[in-house]
Amino acid sequence: MARSIMSTVGLAATVALAVPLVIFGIEQLLAGEHLVGGIVLAIAALMVLIEEYLTTPTDIPGLVAEKTVGAVVEEPDED
Repeated sequence: MARSIMSTVGLAATVALAVPLVIFGIEQLLAGEHLVGGIVLAIAALMVLIEEYLTTPTDIPGLVAEKTVGAVVEEPDED
């Protein structure tokens, strides 16, 4: 899936915010706090997954444009 520059920057920012949570979660797991460590790791994973797969209102015009161009423009036949 092709990514725009802005979506790549947004994902990189989310990962940059999730990395300290991952480190804290691993430290808690190693310290014996399994519940806290697991919850923190789950939150970090959800941060990245939501950024990657959630459609936001700013994504909708791009999706509409892609579908419109795909419906209007036909691919030439290869002969």
